[in-house]
Amino acid sequence: MSQFDADVVIVGSGALGANAAYQLAKAGKSVIMLEAGPYVPRWKVVENYRNIASKRNWCAPYPNLPWAPNSYTDGYINATGDDDFEYVTSYLRVAGGSTRHWASACWRLLPNDFKMQSVYGVGRDWPISYEQLEPWYLRAEQEVGVVGTGDEDQSGQGRGYYPPRSAEYPLPPEAKPYMVQRMQAKLGPLGYQVVHEPHGRVSRPYDGRPPCAGNNNCEPICPIGAMYSGDMHVDKAVALGVDLRTESVAFKLEKAGNGKITALHYRKPDGRDTRLTAKVFIIAAHGLETPKLLLMNDLANSSDQVGRNLMDHTGLSLTFLADEPLWTGRGSVQHGSIVNRRDEPSRAKYSAIRYSLRNLVPNVDITVPLLKQGMMGLRLDEAIRDRASRIMNISTMSETLPNPANRVVPNYSRKDAIGLPMLTVNYHLDSYVRGMRDQANFDFANFLQAFNGEVIEAPTGWRNQYHIMGTTLMGANAEDSVVDKDLRCWDHPNLFLATTGVMPSSATVNPTLTGIALALRLADTLLKEI
Repeated sequence: MSQFDADVVIVGSGALGANAAYQLAKAGKSVIMLEAGPYVPRWKVVENYRNIASKRNWCAPYPNLPWAPNSYTDGYINATGDDDFEYVTSYLRVAGGSTRHWASACWRLLPNDFKMQSVYGVGRDWPISYEQLEPWYLRAEQEVGVVGTGDEDQSGQGRGYYPPRSAEYPLPPEAKPYMVQRMQAKLGPLGYQVVHEPHGRVSRPYDGRPPCAGNNNCEPICPIGAMYSGDMHVDKAVALGVDLRTESVAFKLEKAGNGKITALHYRKPDGRDTRLTAKVFIIAAHGLETPKLLLMNDLANSSDQVGRNLMDHTGLSLTFLADEPLWTGRGSVQHGSIVNRRDEPSRAKYSAIRYSLRNLVPNVDITVPLLKQGMMGLRLDEAIRDRASRIMNISTMSETLPNPANRVVPNYSRKDAIGLPMLTVNYHLDSYVRGMRDQANFDFANFLQAFNGEVIEAPTGWRNQYHIMGTTLMGANAEDSVVDKDLRCWDHPNLFLATTGVMPSSATVNPTLTGIALALRLADTLLKEI
């Protein structure tokens, strides 16, 4: 009989933790996976969304519980920062994690994103290269069921089929939405490269999932399960014997004199605590929750970098009415992307930019202002149809650099229903991000001119994109990072972190696929050790 409760205990059942659990279980390892929130079936989320009034709050159809509050809970995150910018984020605490309500963008980083200091003299280098991670990128795409096209340069720099790949995407691209066709037709002659956005919404039957029906309900939930979400790997892991314990909030870790973690404690909603032992512990919580847990236990922080270096894709947004119908809203809520500024030499001076094209059905957003104008009846119907056909939103996904002053810490002055601290986030925009404004405004002016656009919302205010990186940095040196190249905490040989918080650079693309690739690589590392 084993002296441990399991070979591996994993905290968090999001896409990263669930993928690691699945790989470990396939190899015959015993795994206990803890989730602070409940397991909610897809049908229930769909029903909740149909019945709620708030159609733009992607957290609203999911449980928001006193012992596992989500990020929109009033007071849960105390955000401080700049006068012209308020930091807001959106994440869930349910089985499957925040990919339950994502838009499934599945980009790879570019090779230069791994070596920002070496190439551009800013930021940090990764302790691994793109080439070293590429095999796990491919496996992550296969696990998720990524749809992509192999005939485009995602760097925007005329590099051919780029970034380099060892195999094609698992699934071919879907039909190109009319909006993307018009963007390519109008912006292509101006030198802008509008490319397909790789994503996890399958274009044909795959792994038991039906192909996308194009209903544009990716957020807050794909009603038919065509789009990937972390609960799919939760189900796979449980089917292989993983012990999923929901409504179980990890709060305490014990360590021995040699630095090894010997036990973990979790708390149930009624206040009961349970102690677990394991050979290895993986913290796979959200990029804000992981450093909170470590800081609560004074772990992994000999470098004083836990919770620091918070990065997000913080930028500007333009909404306009085109002089022709574009008809956004067919297919994924994110579809095309303008990539020219993703890897230019200007990264040495200011943030790279990727322009994201919003493909959301806009009727809800359009109708409220029209009602406030007093429109009614046939006139209102005609105005909704006209504006819905012509409205377009383009936003910058702008990279930020790791800055130790941008940080998350436990907020001990406010506690949840089971006595655990909430969060304080301090986030400022430096000159590196702000320096890209002139370039963005130049491009926005070109976009407007190409479509003879009427500005509805000018790109004046800053906003972030809920993409959390940097809070538990990976690096080559224990003095300035939290984990090594294998995601092992420098201070604790059997404690690993599977979170996008380990990423040393933010680049301009959603971090989830990179996080899953790292989690798969971590699982392979553990299979050699346990």
